[in-house]
Amino acid sequence: MNVLLKAATIIDVTHKEHHQKKRDILIKNGIISEIAPKIDAEKSTKIIELDNLHVSVGWFDSSVSFGEPGHEERETIENGLFTAAKSGFTDVVLNPNTNPLPDSSSDIVFLKNKADNNPTKLYPLGALTVKSEGEVLAELFDMQHSGAVAFSDFKNPTKNSNLLKIALQYAQGFDALVYSFPLDVQIAGKGVVNEEKVSTRLGLKGIPSLAEELQISRDLSILEYTGGKLHIPTISAANSVKLIAAAKRKGLDVTCSVAVHNLALTDELLEGFDTNYKVMPPLRTKKDTRTLIKGVLDGVIDFVTSDHTPLNVEEKIIEFDNAAYGTIGLESAFGALNQIFEIETTIQLLTKGRERYNIKTPKLAKGEIANLTLFNPDSKKEFSKENIFATSKNSAFLGQEMLGNVYGIIVDKNILL
Repeated sequence: MNVLLKAATIIDVTHKEHHQKKRDILIKNGIISEIAPKIDAEKSTKIIELDNLHVSVGWFDSSVSFGEPGHEERETIENGLFTAAKSGFTDVVLNPNTNPLPDSSSDIVFLKNKADNNPTKLYPLGALTVKSEGEVLAELFDMQHSGAVAFSDFKNPTKNSNLLKIALQYAQGFDALVYSFPLDVQIAGKGVVNEEKVSTRLGLKGIPSLAEELQISRDLSILEYTGGKLHIPTISAANSVKLIAAAKRKGLDVTCSVAVHNLALTDELLEGFDTNYKVMPPLRTKKDTRTLIKGVLDGVIDFVTSDHTPLNVEEKIIEFDNAAYGTIGLESAFGALNQIFEIETTIQLLTKGRERYNIKTPKLAKGEIANLTLFNPDSKKEFSKENIFATSKNSAFLGQEMLGNVYGIIVDKNILL
């Protein structure tokens, strides 16, 4: 089937001849065959004309959770990938927080097989330790051979410093990426929100940013000793940016990410005790968000993620202290980022990061397989449950104004608009 995108403004800073220009894009049998100011459609060509149509390389998200297996009531793999596609994402990295946890090669094969034949591609993380209990390393080599792109215990911090040392040393033998979630659980204690004026006023136990900074300092010291590849997911504190910047200046092979909600929202929203704002790491202060945004612009923070975490009603509509951590984020990622950054920066953030996982970055060029996201960057709307495709509706962005709208994706011969 042939597809013709009409008058699409291309956002692609890597191709100056087309960047910010209106172009027709012809796709034949899944391959971009022509990009030009005007292309005449042949018979049987599907023509796509949309209001203020913009197009970029397909978007990438390094941290999504679904539920299957074990928590299908939160989200299935099929609907999760549909949600990702409708949100503009053509590639997603799946967190290891299912039941059972993916800590063997057969678990990775199961996830890969369940995700087959979807426009959005799924790349699973394997558990770093058996059952993510932080005691014994899982089958890292076998899982990587089966398709795991990195190894993580999700939001279970690696308490045992020697275990992280061994993991980084062992993983170097097959060039694997090791995660370490930045939280010192003893400092965090029974805290549930950021430790600051808001937590004191509300009477909620706080998690100081020190809990994040201490863990990052430890992890970077271990990395400097061992070598290897370390990823620190979803940082939230101003001093964390400084620590990672210093490590990069030393030449350490470390990357980090930040969740969209930690860039866009602060702990002041907790005043109403809405559990949708209970996330891990917690929402912090305006000072933190300003430093995080600067860290993104300076390149210290390597990529931004939705940190999409669907949770069912029973896990959220309860007392704040007992509610589970997490917010969905795929559907709101573009609209929230587009409020913070210029459109060029927003698209760069949504398309970078694949190389860290040895995933090929697609190109918007003649002769390449189509891997495109279609969107309108200028429309405005209030984000509501009607905008949510996920089974779970636990969004921290409900009621927030969004800038921009996603139409969908085109991947190879698949069109999902």
